Amino acid sequence: MLNYSATMVLLHLINLVGIFVFAVSGAMRGVRSQMDIFGILVLAVVTAVSGGILRDLLIGAIPPESISNWHGIAIAVFAGLVVFFFHRLFEHLQHPVLLFDAAGLGVFAATGAQKALAFGLSPAMAAVLGMISGIGGGMVRDILTAQVPVVLRSEIYASAAFLGALLVLAGDYLHFPPIESTIAGAGLTFFLRTMALYRHWSLPRPR
Repeated sequence: MLNYSATMVLLHLINLVGIFVFAVSGAMRGVRSQMDIFGILVLAVVTAVSGGILRDLLIGAIPPESISNWHGIAIAVFAGLVVFFFHRLFEHLQHPVLLFDAAGLGVFAATGAQKALAFGLSPAMAAVLGMISGIGGGMVRDILTAQVPVVLRSEIYASAAFLGALLVLAGDYLHFPPIESTIAGAGLTFFLRTMALYRHWSLPRPR
C-alpha cells in the first residue's frame, strides 16, 4: 500500500502524461492546419492546460496548477516541438489527433474527479468536474482551429469522460487505492472513446 505522499506523486505523474498526450493532439491539429511553429506550440499548450485550469477555477484551487507549476507547460511545449519535427511519424496512425485526444480525455477525466474529491466536492459534482476537466482542452483546440467541438457532435466523447469519472468515484466509495481507481477510470474512458472512433459507436440522434 502506497503512503499518501507517494500516491500524490504518482497522481501528479499521471496528470503530466495527460498533459503530454493532449499537447500532442493539439500540435497535430496545428500541423494539419498548416500553422507555423509558434502557432503549433500555442495550440499544444492551450489544449494541454485548458481543461485543468477550468477545473481548478471551479473547485477554488487558485492559482491553477498549470500556472503555479511550470512542469505542465514545459511538457506541453516539449510535446509540441516533438510533433513539429517528427509529425510524419504520428501521421502513420489512424486518427492521430483524436487518438491522442482520447488518451488525454481519459487521464484528465480520472485525475479531475480525484482532485475534486480531494477538495471535498460531492460525488455527483466530482463526476461533472472530471468530465469538464477532460473535455475542456479538446473544445478549446477545436474552437481555435474553426471546427465544431467534438463534444457537440453525436460521437461518444463527454459521456465517455463522465463514465470514466464515475468509475473513479466507485473506486473511492469501495475504498480502492486512488492510483488503481484513476487508471481504471482513464482506461474506461479511453476504451469507449477509441471504440467510438474505430467502431463508429455514437449516441442516439433525432430521427
